[in-house]
Amino acid sequence: QVPLLESGGGLVQAGTSLRLSCAASGRTLATYTMAWFRQGPGKEREFVAAISASASSTYYTNSVKGRFTISRDNTKNTVYLQMNSLKPEDTAVYYCAATTGWGPWSPSFVHTWGQGTQVTVSS
Repeated sequence: QVPLLESGGGLVQAGTSLRLSCAASGRTLATYTMAWFRQGPGKEREFVAAISASASSTYYTNSVKGRFTISRDNTKNTVYLQMNSLKPEDTAVYYCAATTGWGPWSPSFVHTWGQGTQVTVSS
């Protein structure tokens, strides 16, 4: 497993932006497909976005398409989630995840989870 640490969460107003980061220490992320999931209050954990190891492919859940962008910098061993035009329904704990292959995007297929970072969007 590769230890993952998220940062960048916070309390923001609707319509604004946040950038989440996910860093790994002790082991490279370069060979992993990386993804972001989120879990809202009283909800199950859901897939948000994924990026392939080489960054050649990305995939998003429909509700964030056009607003969120996943990226990675393998030289910094870090994955990012740029979140624009945030909505109250984006409020959740956001988790970074490492996996192999490309899908399916179910939490049960994730190899390693970060501890999560809270994002709260006020209306």
